[in-house]
Amino acid sequence: MVKKLSAQNVLLCALIAVVGVTASCKKSSTPNEAENTSEANTLQIATTNRDYLTKDSIFLYAKQTYFWNTGLPSYDAFNPRKYAKNEDVAAALRVLPASGGKDKYSFIDDGSVATQLGGVSGDYGFSADFDVNNLLRVKFVYPSSPAALQGLKRGYQIMKVNGGGVSRTSQADIDNLNNSIFGSNPAITMTVLKPDGSSADITINRATYNINPILYTNTYTTGTKKVGYIVFNSFTTNSVSLLDAAFAKFAADGVSELIVDLRYNGGGSVATSEAFTNLIAPSGQNGKVMYTTYWTQTMQDNKATILQNQKFYAKGNDGVTRLYSYFDYPWVPTIAAGNQEVFAKRGPLNNLSKVYFLVTRGTASASELLINNLKPVMDVKLIGKTTYGKPVGFFAIHIDKSDLYIPQFQTKNQLNQGDYFNGMTVDKDVADDLTKDFGDPTEKLLAQALYYSVNGNFSAIASMNTLSSTSGISRAQIDYANEKLDHEFKGMVETRKLKPNK
Repeated sequence: MVKKLSAQNVLLCALIAVVGVTASCKKSSTPNEAENTSEANTLQIATTNRDYLTKDSIFLYAKQTYFWNTGLPSYDAFNPRKYAKNEDVAAALRVLPASGGKDKYSFIDDGSVATQLGGVSGDYGFSADFDVNNLLRVKFVYPSSPAALQGLKRGYQIMKVNGGGVSRTSQADIDNLNNSIFGSNPAITMTVLKPDGSSADITINRATYNINPILYTNTYTTGTKKVGYIVFNSFTTNSVSLLDAAFAKFAADGVSELIVDLRYNGGGSVATSEAFTNLIAPSGQNGKVMYTTYWTQTMQDNKATILQNQKFYAKGNDGVTRLYSYFDYPWVPTIAAGNQEVFAKRGPLNNLSKVYFLVTRGTASASELLINNLKPVMDVKLIGKTTYGKPVGFFAIHIDKSDLYIPQFQTKNQLNQGDYFNGMTVDKDVADDLTKDFGDPTEKLLAQALYYSVNGNFSAIASMNTLSSTSGISRAQIDYANEKLDHEFKGMVETRKLKPNK
């Protein structure tokens, strides 16, 4: 098995990063650099301007490591220095025709993603959406977060935020919600209406807290069966031990079917997704291919020389820790190279006959990887809405003080299936039910899974996907409004480290 290292162990020396950026942006390229960029770089003049160097590097890393790099324009045609901000360069990459519209999430980050991936956040600890009746409600709250400490719960209706309104149709209100809930303010004040009809004014102060992505677990009895239910909201690198404990409880309860709620889970660590897969998969799959990672062809051909600038310390084949770069790893899709994973049963739960996934448009990347891994080997049912559609992933490329995330690989399961760029379709189409807390057996997505467990089919209740007759708006209108409030990270981050060549 390939040695796995956490994201925190991938350390890049700041000095090396600056030198690497400068070296990658000289006008007089070495023959090797010229061969791999295949362009004259007539506009890429030597400079000491850090802003220009960073923008140059974003594009030059894309030229060699972007999953659709063969369709990228030349440096002169793209001209990264013409953009005002680094974020604008990444946004320009997303809309290039090279990906055929498949790049949904190339972006520049200040390090926040790496911190959250490690299980630490510094926000309020909750999020919100409009429900089927056009009312703004809390959609989840992280345990031990500032919001949880103030008693905020899923399903609470939000009446006012920082003194402003909460109308879906008011752009001013939408802007206020985005700035207030997802901005950088030190505190937020809200008026909420609880399910019992009482209202409360609460103030939540921003603070650092440890993310527990398991929002809820329970075991239900359906006829003669025991059905486990787990709400998992993010594939953080610190959550595997929490998953182990939850599955040990399921095994002790005699669970034979499992409901995995990923409705707001935008992804995260590939290693955590792999561990989750092995907790669910039957031991009879041990040693068989789970999934294969296909890196960009330039990387597979060992021509992505720019990766020599991405340096970190790791253990070599001889067990000695030394300085490596991403150029020191093989990227071919084989087990020997560390790019093909096999099943290795984890935990005591080994009698699952069926697994239900509760999903929405917010279900993405590492969540979809988990589902795709299991589809060939188990009876899998999807309930909710078509997923986001992101079978590609990345690792962080450190450029000066920023992290660049651009798609560099695609994953496919043991049947070579993995082209769900338009999302995974569901077996039962049901709109998210924000009026009920997690675990309520009458909550519409959970209710469908429990109904199927008893009856072997889904409920045909007509109102499961309809809007209030008095709302006067369509499902599409509400979905569009919720997209404006969707700030959840969506990504599949390679936190494993492959076997070095030496």
